[in-house]
Amino acid sequence: MMKKLIFIFMLLFLVVNTFAQVGINTTNPQQAVHVAGATENVRIDGLNETNNSNNLGSGSTSIVYVDANGDLILGGTGDANVTLLIDSDNYLEDVENPTNVIIQTGVNFGYNPAGDPIGGLFANSFTLTGNAILEINYSVSWSIYNEISLEKKRIDDLRARVIQTGIYFIDTVTEVPIINDVDGNPINGGPWCIDTNASGTGCLEYGGLLALTGQFYNNGDGKNGAYKGFKNTASDYVKLGPGTYTALFAAYLQVEDTSGSGAAKMYLGSGKDELQIVAYYYD
Repeated sequence: MMKKLIFIFMLLFLVVNTFAQVGINTTNPQQAVHVAGATENVRIDGLNETNNSNNLGSGSTSIVYVDANGDLILGGTGDANVTLLIDSDNYLEDVENPTNVIIQTGVNFGYNPAGDPIGGLFANSFTLTGNAILEINYSVSWSIYNEISLEKKRIDDLRARVIQTGIYFIDTVTEVPIINDVDGNPINGGPWCIDTNASGTGCLEYGGLLALTGQFYNNGDGKNGAYKGFKNTASDYVKLGPGTYTALFAAYLQVEDTSGSGAAKMYLGSGKDELQIVAYYYD
């Protein structure tokens, strides 16, 4: 009888110690589960590319989250935690017409929307299924001419001009520009005037401008100077909530002195325009 009791106590001791802390490659586990070895790892078949549709596969990193029950899941709410929303090597129509013209009126404030996405306004709309940080990368083309010439004459006044561009989002359902991020904060310290009136003295519409960038243009070679093939390139981040959105461009063309050749005009998106938008979902 005594031998049986001793055996039972020994068995209980082993069971308690075994289930209290489990050591793999170690006899001295420091946590409930301890995997020892500098190059050792943990593999869960239920999270691999074959078994889990939220695994992003070879060449990508899939973030593992912990839900309210303590279960390990991929992608926070079950959606892929990183999604490529737009990857276009030519986002805007390659035209030089009233749909993408920006008229220079001096140094008045505000931007103007310009450029139609290829395929129509909502052809490249995207839907966020949860809160996400969006990464925006673009390279947008532009060409510049003397505004008073119908033949698209090159500028010859040798004055330096500033060309600045940015991106804003509209709600695809309401077609209203997004001004605040998901936390209610004005995007980029806005709101920004994304549609200035013809005189440049008032604003027709406000929005949240992202990836603002610019450069100077000066036709230093007089009538033979370059007038097309220019690019503005920029990157930015913004936090948006669930919804369907469309990315659009806005720009301005400014100069201190409009005398001489007079005001100029530029066409936004007259060449190839790259746009990439990546969503990083989070809980």
